[in-house]
Amino acid sequence: MTRLFGTDGVRGLANAALTAELALDLSVAAAHVLADRGDFAGHRPVAVVGRDTRISGQFLEAAVVAGLASAGVDVLLLGVLPTPGVAYLTGSLGADLGVMLSASHNPMPDNGLKFLARGGHKLDDTIEVAIERRMREEWQRPTGGHVGRVSPYADAVKDYAAHLVASTTLPLAGLKVVLDCAAGAAFEAGPKALRDAGAEVIAIHAEPDGLNINDNCGSTHLESLQKAVVEHVADAGFGLDGDSDRCLAVDHEGNVVDGDQILAVLALALRDQGLLVKDTVVATVMSNLGFVRAMKAAGVGVRQTKVGDRYVLEAMKISGYSLGGEQSGHVILSDYATTGDGILTALKVLERMAATGRSLQELAGVMTRLPQVLVNVKDVDKARTDEDAVLAAAVAEEEATLGETGRILLRPSGTESLVRVMVEAPTSEIANDVANRLAAVVKAQLAL
Repeated sequence: MTRLFGTDGVRGLANAALTAELALDLSVAAAHVLADRGDFAGHRPVAVVGRDTRISGQFLEAAVVAGLASAGVDVLLLGVLPTPGVAYLTGSLGADLGVMLSASHNPMPDNGLKFLARGGHKLDDTIEVAIERRMREEWQRPTGGHVGRVSPYADAVKDYAAHLVASTTLPLAGLKVVLDCAAGAAFEAGPKALRDAGAEVIAIHAEPDGLNINDNCGSTHLESLQKAVVEHVADAGFGLDGDSDRCLAVDHEGNVVDGDQILAVLALALRDQGLLVKDTVVATVMSNLGFVRAMKAAGVGVRQTKVGDRYVLEAMKISGYSLGGEQSGHVILSDYATTGDGILTALKVLERMAATGRSLQELAGVMTRLPQVLVNVKDVDKARTDEDAVLAAAVAEEEATLGETGRILLRPSGTESLVRVMVEAPTSEIANDVANRLAAVVKAQLAL
């Protein structure tokens, strides 16, 4: 059986791969699995449901609500709200289940469905597997007063924004910020939270029409944010994605500040406050070598995981770490959130600026990014990546030449027949040369 759940819920082309029928079936099955686990024992079960701004979210929301209510689950409709907002309210409202409809940074035609367990945490893999197995089973349907009630929850944005503001310890008065809302789920909550925290906010791409989410804007397209920061003479800019679980930044001169640099800024901020657990930050193997070096120089340890926020979060949970994230801008501050939160990330960076009186450019300068080149080698037998002796020898030779000045990573794709060749080196020219030489070896040795 092909798995429906990926690393971040169920995603696909809305009304093609991800249909109303599928959303309904998944919701019914989720209710059954949680009920059988005893999660609903002794009370009427409650779920909260939120979505981003995609037009397909409207019919998918209706399908999810129909599935849950038909299974006897009361539903609170949160409306348009960021994924971390749904996670927060799942916990603060004492809900048994949270559901978010979003495909994050994907293009508008896609959508996704993500379930959150009590407390706002991602479901375990075992529960997701159980949900898939229980789909379309025969079941005893509740009737009369046992079916679920559906009610709007009008204070979702207000409550979530208040939670974000409460996470800051310093007023942000005097800081001018441009916030790119990606025409997505944070179009209301993002500007409100930053303004309520005291910042002057220029919001762009904050007028969603259901079609323009992530359309040449947000964290995957920072050009308009860079331009706006310079034009408005702002202190910084922040680009969110469609569901606001990630954030990239731009300094006052329009230079991009990536996820590694944001992690570095926040790691030192938490360390100085005595809040960086075990003086360690969690990152992935794709984090720039410059980040690892900067943290080592500052006396901060780096725990590296496989690529994917779920692996970062897993490592944080096991060891109790307070900060982790990815180069893409997915930053997890576990003292305040159960998942990545782009608005929270922006607030914490601004708080560091206010506390130190230093510009974002100065703060981000704690690390120097090494040029990083990524080459995708398609149509190869990725399963043999770690087994081919000729390829291993070629990698070893290049690593010996680079020494401590660079890094090489060969990573088979999780979904395609390709191998990613990542090289970091002192210059872009060297990185390109090494990456292309190794890509040629991968193509020759792992040919299908």
